[in-house]
Amino acid sequence: MAEPISDYALLSDRRGAALVSRRGSIDWLCLPRYDSPSLLAKVLGDDNHGHWTLAPTDPAARSSRRYSDDSFTLLTRWETADGVVEVSDFMPLGDAGHHVVRRIRGLSGTVRMRQEVRFRFDYAGAVPWVRQSPELGDDALLATAGPDMVVLRGSHLDAAGDRSHSAEIDVAAGDVVDLVLTHQASHLPMTPPIDVDAAERETAAAWHAWAESVHHDHQPWSAEVRRSLLVLRALTNADTGGIVAAATTSLPEQLGGVRNWDYRYVWLRDAALTIDALLTHGAVDAAAEWRDWLVRAIAGDPEAMQIMYGIAGERRLPEYEITSLPGHRGSAPVRVGNGAYLQRQWDVYGEVSCALHRARESGLAVDAVAWQMQRAMLSYLAEHWDEPDCGLWEIRGEPRMFTHSRVMVWAAFDRGVRACEQFGLDGPVEQWAELRDRIRADVWEHGYDAGARTFRQSYDRPGVDAALLMLPLVDFVAWDDPAMVGTVEAVERELTRDGMILRYDVGVADDGVAGEESPFLICNFWLVEALASTGRLERATELMQRLVATANDVGLLSEEFEPSTGEQLGNLPQAFSHIGLIRAADAVARARGVQPDQA
Repeated sequence: MAEPISDYALLSDRRGAALVSRRGSIDWLCLPRYDSPSLLAKVLGDDNHGHWTLAPTDPAARSSRRYSDDSFTLLTRWETADGVVEVSDFMPLGDAGHHVVRRIRGLSGTVRMRQEVRFRFDYAGAVPWVRQSPELGDDALLATAGPDMVVLRGSHLDAAGDRSHSAEIDVAAGDVVDLVLTHQASHLPMTPPIDVDAAERETAAAWHAWAESVHHDHQPWSAEVRRSLLVLRALTNADTGGIVAAATTSLPEQLGGVRNWDYRYVWLRDAALTIDALLTHGAVDAAAEWRDWLVRAIAGDPEAMQIMYGIAGERRLPEYEITSLPGHRGSAPVRVGNGAYLQRQWDVYGEVSCALHRARESGLAVDAVAWQMQRAMLSYLAEHWDEPDCGLWEIRGEPRMFTHSRVMVWAAFDRGVRACEQFGLDGPVEQWAELRDRIRADVWEHGYDAGARTFRQSYDRPGVDAALLMLPLVDFVAWDDPAMVGTVEAVERELTRDGMILRYDVGVADDGVAGEESPFLICNFWLVEALASTGRLERATELMQRLVATANDVGLLSEEFEPSTGEQLGNLPQAFSHIGLIRAADAVARARGVQPDQA
């Protein structure tokens, strides 16, 4: 069985990803891209579904781990009665190929290490042909199935039965043993071995240089903000600029439940909020990369803008179930693709418009094509804004008139007006301003419950939604407005469970999916923003400390957290959660009189 979600650390080359457990097992590996079919998938099943384990043979061995400085090189220290070794796991940056390196360094004594590998390609649906190849030498293993091929060098692996391979090696003080897995298309000439020394050095330098280029001084959460910024960078594809929502698919929102989704795609909302967080900390280049990706993805048909795309801008993301995988700890189904790409979610227009405007305000030069695209988006929105949608949370029930969606439509037109007024861009300013005012009036008439003194989730029914905490963030309403004060109080009162808030009441919301869910971390970070922005700094700090503590030992956040069990749930690492942490830290910093962009 797979380890708990919080036991996994991320390896990334900003193209593909691996998850490494505390036991030293790589239980998830997708190459060459985050959304490629898996090569190892134990995290969604068990040993039979693919893993690459490297650990001492001593069952009493003790381990500790951390990332090396500002990188995604995972250092795992193993201590046994006979000695100590350190394993460095990383995926090289900048190389044309796709590799996973596992470097063993002997620190003291002698430690017998054992590795076992069980390749299962295509979401464990394809058992590859595994063999030694004379031209590679006896320390290499070649595995091929269909379009995929991997070479594992430095292994001296022997067949261990049940279609797995294993080997043991004694590592003494001063020894360095390198194991390198290389993925490539099976029809291409063999990729040559890499220089591990150079790859380790250059990868560490690249991560460190990027971390030094952004601001992150948020005591006492400087380290958490820094790691979260790095996670957002890791989730940004180095080739296309597309920002995936998470590195995994189908890690469950409820153990044994069916709320299991594929997040390895580019949600415009998530990406726009990522850009906003990065811009706050000085990463203007990241905004330029994303804007270029956005123009390519939407090009030719901005009026029919989807809410999400593939990493390179692919438009078809059909959702289907993978029967070859039983799911994380029995949580089925495992899904690939995401049917939400067909949904209409009006709030996305607002988030994209806000991100583009924020990028211009941050010094990114105006791009004529991007502005034409934004104008076309607003033209389409002007004709359809008053239609129901599926909302921020992508309900799979009947579309509704969500208050948050209406407010984000208001924000889209507001940023269009501001773009013309602040940057001299051309557009129908009077029309947009009139629509902006009409939408504002509509929200106050239908999305606000004057008797309860709260905004409500949707026009047609009572009840609040944590997404309403975002309304002041786009300048629709002031934090100290009685309507907003009442909304914050209602969210705390009606959505709190075990000291944390849910995104909404599943029973009331009727979102079209069976089962329950745990508190969404980003919603709780939004609450920290709300508390800090309304003068409740002590309460904000207390909640922030609790939320930061939900990260695992290497600083990663999943989508949800279950307070009753202390378990992370949902896909990992989740961009939304790390965005929330950064924004909440920024809000508390401002409340203390420190501007994040001055840190």
